Amino acid sequence: MQIIEDIAALEALYDKPVPASLSKVAHSLTPLYRRWIGAARFCVLSTVGPEGTDASPRGDDGPVVRIVDDRTVWLPDWRGNNRLDCLRNIVADGRVSLMFMVPGSLNVVRVNGRAVLTNDATVTQTFEQRGKHPKTVIVLTVDEVYFQCAKALMRSALWTRDDSACLPSAGQLLQERDPGFDARGYDLSYPEEAPKRMW
Repeated sequence: MQIIEDIAALEALYDKPVPASLSKVAHSLTPLYRRWIGAARFCVLSTVGPEGTDASPRGDDGPVVRIVDDRTVWLPDWRGNNRLDCLRNIVADGRVSLMFMVPGSLNVVRVNGRAVLTNDATVTQTFEQRGKHPKTVIVLTVDEVYFQCAKALMRSALWTRDDSACLPSAGQLLQERDPGFDARGYDLSYPEEAPKRMW
């Protein structure tokens, strides 16, 4: 297998960037980007740290982030599996990206910037879901924001198909690592149990 080992070799394989792909980048949240991000209930949080990279799905019952101003968004860390992979990375290296998706839209909006974590009650207490508050909030300072073209979602037909029938269940994936695990019981109980631990 031939490995590409330098940037010049990589760039030689491709045409020049489409001019609009560079000029579309904004360095703050414009009114239209604020509207787009405000409609998103789901995003992927990408981070980098000493042990590598991580990407984590984030979702909420309403806007997934709060737009504080043109350069700041807050992302509450609602209850999850407590691995803390992304949070550890943010503490060690604040570089982050958020990739926002809205069902039905073929565009994706990306925000790149730097983040810190806060557990300050004056911030965490401003978020509430069913009487609960996040333990921490990710405070992201925006460096750049731009939409990504629709080709990937068009190719994948992401919003118009359902390929889930052939997939293994979460219980089966756990059982693959632990043969004694009760996959069927886990899968049957999860739809009822998970909502109790969403926030």
